[in-house]
Amino acid sequence: MDTFQAAIQWVLNLGSAVFVPIIILILGLVARMKFKRAFTSALTLGIAFTGMNLVIGFMTEAVGPASEALANNTGISLPAIDVGWTGAASITWSWVYAFTFFAIQIAINILMLSFNWTKTLNVDMWNVWGKAFTAYFVYFVSGHLWAGFLVGIIQIILELKLGDMFQRHIEDLTGIPLVTVTHPMSLTAAILVPINKIMDYIPFLNKQYDANSLKQKIGVFSENSVMGFVIGLGLGFLGAYAISDSLNLAVQVAAAMTLFPMISKLFMQSLSPLADAMSDYMKNRFQDREIYIGMDWPILAGRAEVWVTLILLVPVFIGFALILPGNKVLPIAGVLNYGLAISGLLLTGANVVRMLILGVIFTPLFLYASSYLAPMLTDLAKATGAVDVPANRMITWSSMETPEFRLSFAQAFAGNWIGILCAIVFIGLFIWLYKEMTTVKVPSERYASLENDSDGK
Repeated sequence: MDTFQAAIQWVLNLGSAVFVPIIILILGLVARMKFKRAFTSALTLGIAFTGMNLVIGFMTEAVGPASEALANNTGISLPAIDVGWTGAASITWSWVYAFTFFAIQIAINILMLSFNWTKTLNVDMWNVWGKAFTAYFVYFVSGHLWAGFLVGIIQIILELKLGDMFQRHIEDLTGIPLVTVTHPMSLTAAILVPINKIMDYIPFLNKQYDANSLKQKIGVFSENSVMGFVIGLGLGFLGAYAISDSLNLAVQVAAAMTLFPMISKLFMQSLSPLADAMSDYMKNRFQDREIYIGMDWPILAGRAEVWVTLILLVPVFIGFALILPGNKVLPIAGVLNYGLAISGLLLTGANVVRMLILGVIFTPLFLYASSYLAPMLTDLAKATGAVDVPANRMITWSSMETPEFRLSFAQAFAGNWIGILCAIVFIGLFIWLYKEMTTVKVPSERYASLENDSDGK
């Protein structure tokens, strides 16, 4: 066990920008790509991940202080410190059973591919910690270790089905063939389905409001750089920044939003050759069967709608934190709620108006979930010594991914009848989401059809 853990830790220390391209290189060689082409694709992918993470980090470092200033200006202090996903991941890896989920994920993926229960090969091993986090969450609440492992396995299966259902939508959004996203944050799309379905009956919301269509409606203000500048400037003013600081923040956000689509082209450049090679390989050996490559969410980060939604929801997130009774956390480290933005992007086909409406409606869920999480994450941090917790304080993760899934199943295995009911409802919603995403048109066709219907054509 120590040897296995040491080997996995060595892999983790490589970082996702090295580890994932190594997997891509191996897949390329298996698919009979020439070494030069496979290596170039893998290296380009590493560059894409590195570049995207740099810009995401740059955006976070720019927006984070403004969000903190906005929160501090309220003068309210809440008992739980927001450590974000990085703090939660560090603490999770300190749990003794966390590393076993590498073997579990690989085994389940191979089994499901073998029986044709999925088309997705999940190479996003970097986010295995998310399954371990779920397992510990369920174990802490229910008191049953076996329940934690079982729910972690359920999450692995659901992630593969997410990859299957979203693939053609992701290809339409990114232009990258046979690539999908298996990150668990998009599980939240299941609970967004009913509200999104209701919005289908509102004519105003049946028009296409992605970045490209907005260019025809609002002109220069729809340009990534201009949108970033305006949004950054507004956030600076909300944070009571001086004019010069607000202008600097505006330019920083504009720079990041300009660079995102440029870097996203590298994902297409690196993954398209692999997709072609994998397609030929599967056709020759498995009767035209397709295999999708499951990746981390940053392949979607080139969509401007993600960042418009993330930044505009910052004051909403902080505002709810100040007024909701029973809330314990002021969102700082996790104030950019990627789970809501990515789920909204995939479900609505990049309709930024719908994404914002869904974000406002469901933001309170994340605050209450993170308040509920605080005692158990604090307990694990103290038990493992992974993070120092200040006296008389707690730590939590304000934008905990897929809170509805984790909370429902944790309470269900604790014997709570409301939790059992919520878990059943979640599975029902997931099935609804699966049917919806495998039958509806892709984003480029979807809203044109809805708009025609609403116009009576």
